[in-house]
Amino acid sequence: MTLLPGVARPGGVLGDILERKSAEVRRRMRHPAPAFDVGPLVDPEVLRRAALPRVIAEVKFASPSAGAIRPWAPGAAIGIARGYEAGGAAAVSVLADFPGFGGSPLRVRRVARAVSVPVLFKEFVLHERQVALAAACGARLVLLLVRALERARLEELVACCTERGLRPVVEAADLAEMDVALATGAAIVGINARDLRTFQVDPTLAQRALERVPAERVAVYMSGVRSREDLRRVADGRADAVLVGEGLMRARDPQEALAAWLR
Repeated sequence: MTLLPGVARPGGVLGDILERKSAEVRRRMRHPAPAFDVGPLVDPEVLRRAALPRVIAEVKFASPSAGAIRPWAPGAAIGIARGYEAGGAAAVSVLADFPGFGGSPLRVRRVARAVSVPVLFKEFVLHERQVALAAACGARLVLLLVRALERARLEELVACCTERGLRPVVEAADLAEMDVALATGAAIVGINARDLRTFQVDPTLAQRALERVPAERVAVYMSGVRSREDLRRVADGRADAVLVGEGLMRARDPQEALAAWLR
């Protein structure tokens, strides 16, 4: 397969995903772009920590590393997302990629209509068409991966998100990538404690990377938080917010689990 222009070649599982995603975007481009309204940008301060880091709670039924996480049923995503909001989530992340993750843009749209907190379009975004799709689905935040994009392309997509009323969340996976994320000027930057090439989690590296985030930016710790104790460990560092998926999705009642973590 041929990658879209400006897409990086990281190899491994992520490389395979980017090839598949490039082909998917080309198929979408055969059809008219979705219509959307440009709304005001989300204030990044909604993710600024209080006593504990804010939680971006994720609706994720499967992943390549974990396999099936939670059985899917009609309406389950909406119920879980509403529970997250009631349990204290500052935002809800929804997977838009189906193979391996069990997500879809339609699920993003349904969740965005069901909750009042900002929704993060969790996808391997490589092209402006995907940004337009995120806006049409009602998302307010869009994930951009440093590792997936050449630097110039990353900066173009950061600008594209802002122009369409979406707040980019730029995700790094190591110290060098964090420097690239910060150079984009994005107000919200994150570090994925899980290396997407190996799926190994390195909390120490993640904490070190977040220390580079200036106080005026919002710093997000991503992956590896599975319990109340993990949340408090992360709270000892720089993180303003944490993104949590599997740790809550495996709970009998995700709403109760989140509320207990935040008490």
